[in-house]
Amino acid sequence: MSNTDLSLLKQLSENSGRYRDPLVTIDWAGLDGDSFWLPEPALSLYGLPEYDTLAVDVKRRLSQYEFINVMCCGLWLESVFLQRLSRRLGLGLPRAEYEYFLHEMREETGHSLMFLKAIEHSGLALPPQAWRAPRLADFVVHWMPAGGALFWLATVIAEDVPDKFNRYVRQNADAMNPVVKQICTLHIVDEARHIAAARSRLEAALQGGPGWQLKLVLQPVMNLLFRQLVDTFYVPPASFYELAGLTHGEWWRKLAHGNAVHREFTGQCLAPTLRMLEGYGLKPRS
Repeated sequence: MSNTDLSLLKQLSENSGRYRDPLVTIDWAGLDGDSFWLPEPALSLYGLPEYDTLAVDVKRRLSQYEFINVMCCGLWLESVFLQRLSRRLGLGLPRAEYEYFLHEMREETGHSLMFLKAIEHSGLALPPQAWRAPRLADFVVHWMPAGGALFWLATVIAEDVPDKFNRYVRQNADAMNPVVKQICTLHIVDEARHIAAARSRLEAALQGGPGWQLKLVLQPVMNLLFRQLVDTFYVPPASFYELAGLTHGEWWRKLAHGNAVHREFTGQCLAPTLRMLEGYGLKPRS
């Protein structure tokens, strides 16, 4: 690890020093079921004629379940990251790297506890197995070698895609529950450090071998991970539509996949991530 990388990790650790525990920072009493939890333009059905026919309480409940879907994605991604990163911890690591990883694990654990608390406090039904990670992507991220270019590329994607969504929500939060804005804001602040560290490790890994060989391996795996993450993150499971009060959830999910307005919204959120990856010579296809 270069002196530049170590200096970055030292600075990020200093910035993480004043840890904010989400369980005591968030105003949980304000998280109620009487308000939207996402801006309406972020909803998977927004823009469809069928959406306009829905009652306000159904739209509101749909926004709550779509944010729960976002949090379930976060729980999955952070659990994988914590499992893989914990195996790399050891006193043999450079002090700055070891210390930073401990800070990041504390923050990622806090995020997962925050999501669990929000789901519990919502009082909304979430049956076991209602949400499942995409199988192939889950297999790949559990078995890819930890610490190499592929691992850090997956980490960058897994952190940057939700981050850009959170930033949209925070900037358009006037007509939604303020506690959701608090959750997104806390997540954004921490993830800015995590993304900076992951990009630093990815760039170092990309310099470690012939570019064409790395890209030959990275490109197809990246396409798989990117496509499945985006699909899972932006369109909830069929059962979530039914939990929100819509019958025939598979039909509604199919409508969401074909929703041109939502595809445009997704594309706008993903544009910064795509530009970043293209800067590494990679061209993801969603």
